[in-house]
Amino acid sequence: MRNNSLHPEVPDLLRLGPNRFESALRAEAEVVKEEQKSVRHRYLELARQEDQQEDGRGVTRRRFVVGAAATTTALATSQFITTQASFAATPTGTLIHVFLYGGADALSLFAPMNDATLNRVRPSFTLPNTSIALDRGFGLNESFAPLKKYLDAGQLAFIPAVSDRRLDRSHFAAQDTCQLGGLPAETGGMGWLTNLADKLGPGTAFRAVGIGSTLPRSLVGGGGALALNSVASLNVNGDGKFKQPTVDAIKTLFTGIDHPIATPVRAGIDALTLASKLAQEGYTPANNVKYTGVGNAFKELAQLIKGGANVRIATIGMGGWDTHENQGTRGGYLAQHFGELATGMAAFFDDLGPDLSSNVTVMVSSEFGRRVAENGGGTDHGKGGGVIVLSGKKVAGKLLGTWNGLDTLTNGDVPEFNNMFSVFGSVAQGRFGLTDAEVGQIFPRQTYTPVKIYA
Repeated sequence: MRNNSLHPEVPDLLRLGPNRFESALRAEAEVVKEEQKSVRHRYLELARQEDQQEDGRGVTRRRFVVGAAATTTALATSQFITTQASFAATPTGTLIHVFLYGGADALSLFAPMNDATLNRVRPSFTLPNTSIALDRGFGLNESFAPLKKYLDAGQLAFIPAVSDRRLDRSHFAAQDTCQLGGLPAETGGMGWLTNLADKLGPGTAFRAVGIGSTLPRSLVGGGGALALNSVASLNVNGDGKFKQPTVDAIKTLFTGIDHPIATPVRAGIDALTLASKLAQEGYTPANNVKYTGVGNAFKELAQLIKGGANVRIATIGMGGWDTHENQGTRGGYLAQHFGELATGMAAFFDDLGPDLSSNVTVMVSSEFGRRVAENGGGTDHGKGGGVIVLSGKKVAGKLLGTWNGLDTLTNGDVPEFNNMFSVFGSVAQGRFGLTDAEVGQIFPRQTYTPVKIYA
């Protein structure tokens, strides 16, 4: 490389970093720093002149900025460059979608008590008389007792017979449909939560977060969603001794320039800074709150929300719901699994406390339900699943939506009395104050029919 005054005190460029790219990055950062000290008022003119100098001198500032859009992801996370600008705390709060992978048997969680059809075709899995009372003659599995205080406070509701005509009995196809908000060909591969995030507008780097190693389909197709196993996992890749110098170099390089990439880079730096701060401080939940199992995913969200990350949309995935055998509703596997979910949700709201939880809604759903009849040891893939809503905003009742009974089944399944995407849209609409037209745009080629969710 020719001498182009990258730094007069460092003749060997490669000594500045572990590789050529990071060396150039840090050298260029020093150039910017020196220029800002001496000729800051001439910066834009110098940048324009550099673009005109087609003499092959190497890395100029403007050329580096253009290349950074494609290469910064190698330094940080794969989502680093796609985040939006920071924003103040939103008064409309946070929506968390918990997806139960495998097809959860909603009838084993909440169902009409002493129902003649259920007594006849699934006698092993009917709810006992000691079940928690809901509305309209429904009972709730006692495994959800950890959430009873929120049920009694008007903050927990259940919606039965939720489905969509596009769903089939294939796990993967149904999961795609549920998370995309329709068939892939109808949605263009855009997740419904991605569409929702776009409607809500710009936010911090944490505006949309998927707890896990990869993003769910509901958050794909757009920019700005982060996949995090933990708050501490958001970090710059590479050798530890180079992490902070790399962040400092990026921050210096993108200070005081007029370029579209500057804003998302600053948002990414802010995210790294906040994540590092929260990780260093550690996290202690509120008194008497303990997180176990899936609750640990809720714990990460509690840390972000209480730490001021301004999370608008988040997802949590929980597997293990494909109960063809050994279902054991009464105190068996499925009841224990529901208990783990309820315990995690209760710990989360207890941890947030009344003030913060008032701005949070948790919605739980699965790709489909199970067939009404048992198969001997469990239940097989069906339709007509259920949705759970836990919200700091009062809900309209303990059992929401339409319920017309089980006298007439649909190919052995619970009929679709409540459309899945109308339920999803209604939960989001009430949380964020969207119009019917805006909700309709979140779910392409759907007919949106609002369902009363909130009081």
